Amino acid sequence: MSEGHVTTRRGFHVKAIYCAWSLIFAALGVPAAAYLLFPPRARQSPEWFEAAELAQLPTGVPEEVAYRRNRRDGWKLISEKATVWVVKRSETEVIAFSPVCTHLGCAYRWEEQKQHFLCPCHSSTFGLDGQVLSGPAPRPLDRYEVRIENGKLLLGPARPRAESHA
Repeated sequence: MSEGHVTTRRGFHVKAIYCAWSLIFAALGVPAAAYLLFPPRARQSPEWFEAAELAQLPTGVPEEVAYRRNRRDGWKLISEKATVWVVKRSETEVIAFSPVCTHLGCAYRWEEQKQHFLCPCHSSTFGLDGQVLSGPAPRPLDRYEVRIENGKLLLGPARPRAESHA
């Protein structure tokens, strides 16, 4: 036997513990560092959803349309039912409103006799163009971006609208 370095049982266990701690640190630290240093990929473009056939919508009358859309929640892809209020003004002009009141997010409905949208929770009323007629709602109804392709109504993201006094 040479006079060199002799490894003791205690020294071996200390080295094994340090190796285990290094592996644990690498397993937890590398993904955490990647998460903090590299931001997630931004969406290249907004997603568009098919909502309705344009020919089936009445002209000049608001119609609540139900449609299905897929959305990504983390790693899961979720298919959900959604609704939108659509006003077809002509074969080339369509307005799509978000189905929630801009006051507190309640669902509103179209009052055929009074010709306005009514939020029954706090009595906000909105005109056919989405403008606030009365009530505590602070701004007009939010509108979806719309596109018409091959006779189908496509919805993009919803955008809040500023109050217009024209």
